[in-house]
Amino acid sequence: MYEVLVIGSANADLMVRVGRRPGPGETVPGTDLMESAGGKGANQAAAAARLGARTALLARVGDDAFGRLVLDAQRAAGSELRHVLVEKGARTGTAMIVVGPDGDNTIVVSPGANARLTPDDVRAAREAVAASAVVSLQLEVPPETVRAAVDVAAETGTRVVLNPSPAPDALDARLLSAADPLVVNEHEARQLSGLGDGSPDRWARALLERGARSVVVTLGGEGALVLEAQAAEPVAVPGVEAEVVDTTGAGDAFTGALATRLARGASLPDAVRFAVRVGAAAVTREGAQTSYPTADELAL
Repeated sequence: MYEVLVIGSANADLMVRVGRRPGPGETVPGTDLMESAGGKGANQAAAAARLGARTALLARVGDDAFGRLVLDAQRAAGSELRHVLVEKGARTGTAMIVVGPDGDNTIVVSPGANARLTPDDVRAAREAVAASAVVSLQLEVPPETVRAAVDVAAETGTRVVLNPSPAPDALDARLLSAADPLVVNEHEARQLSGLGDGSPDRWARALLERGARSVVVTLGGEGALVLEAQAAEPVAVPGVEAEVVDTTGAGDAFTGALATRLARGASLPDAVRFAVRVGAAAVTREGAQTSYPTADELAL
């Protein structure tokens, strides 16, 4: 039925650009507020769908204007919406994003309806999980819901791509052992490996030792590092040069692209090479889903 099923969050992104970030107690001027669809789950679904993957999203939104914004964006991207649950009287999750002059961002998330995506919602979608090549997960919905998704995927033999963001202090062993791959940025790799200082190589090896089946450490403009359990050495995937405008949602573009290529049978290193290209394209435009390239735009 689907190449990629994304189970996770759906938000409205409220973004403003500033000449410099304010200090404590300080007010600085910014640009006009830009409203767009976001949320790590919805972003990953939009990224995969825009690349041509048969994609569905399992999420919860409210029956408010932001919920309609999220649904319209998914339709425009080409995602299947039959598993998106619209909750009457609920508020859709929101993310408040401040983008600095270097394109880096600071984000505060209010979960809204995302907090009410339940294990029962996941179990009710069991047939969709079973009919998917890859299930992509993040941590912007309740942890018990993510654990339920991992359990259903294990029962149905569906591959799990896990992006543990926002990073917890420690990652549940059940989630780690399901991740193939675990996709982490440098901050998340450092924290979840428990090593603190070190190198991406050391962090990836530590995460494998803790139970992950494979690990991808994203390195921003430097590309990514791939380590699989059966590999003696990690694979370094170089970055793609890009003019950075806005990094919002670039990691989700990477993960959605990675899931797409894995669903089509690519090796993990090859899927990461493709995902690096997609992530690099995404940072050249403003916003999250609005920045994601199509396959045609990548000249594939």
